[in-house]
Amino acid sequence: MNRIVNTFKKLKKTGRRACIPYMTAGDPDLDKTLELLVFYAENGADIIELGVPFSDPMADGPVIQEVMEKAVEGGTTLKDIFGIVKRFRSRYNTPIILMGYYNPFWAYGIGKFAGDARDAGVDGILTVDLPPEEADDFVSFLKGTGLVSIFLATPVTDEKRIRTIRKFARGFVYFVSVTGVTGERFELPHDITERIGAIHDRTGLPVVIGFGISGPEFIGEFYSYADGFVIGSALVKRWGEAQRSDEKKQEFKAFFEKLAYVCHNHNRT
Repeated sequence: MNRIVNTFKKLKKTGRRACIPYMTAGDPDLDKTLELLVFYAENGADIIELGVPFSDPMADGPVIQEVMEKAVEGGTTLKDIFGIVKRFRSRYNTPIILMGYYNPFWAYGIGKFAGDARDAGVDGILTVDLPPEEADDFVSFLKGTGLVSIFLATPVTDEKRIRTIRKFARGFVYFVSVTGVTGERFELPHDITERIGAIHDRTGLPVVIGFGISGPEFIGEFYSYADGFVIGSALVKRWGEAQRSDEKKQEFKAFFEKLAYVCHNHNRT
């Protein structure tokens, strides 16, 4: 069974939510990427979302744009990323999602990309700029290698697109909590809870909230409605600060551990 699918089955039995940290490959370099993967795996991450650097990350806010640009300038490639995942997979079983844009996957060759991702130990692919209506061939390659395809839904996703997502999505649906790009928010609209429930009912898949999750309080607020939470910019920002001093590194670690604790224990407190 795919590790992502299996993870959500286990979490459902315990009433916990998936803690899914996002990180950008090559931030600030490949050795640090592996170090952070290991930290997340050992400190409560249920799934790790690994961003593939791209020169035009249109769905991402300034924090992630900046680290992606630096990773591109540093020469981080898909081949490098597969190598890091393979090294990680030799020791850890935590599922990994590659989050990226279609162009680098297409340029690599979709069939080769799917096969190399599987061989490295990747479990799922989220292609943020590939509409589900145009994803038939891409998803076919992924299914052939056992990788799950993950698609985005938003507060304004219509019923027609939800039906298409239901046709192609596996693993879970990534619910974008707000319109716009990634980044920390001071508040999220509570009326998204109805939309999350509707998407869950119509697809039969777990629904994970991302975009704007800036701290444990947001996880607590939406704990009863979502199956997991992706934390991106808030962690990427603190990870960058952690490179400057031991004090900032400890603050980063404590912040993530609190996020993981709330994901796993909010309904027990």
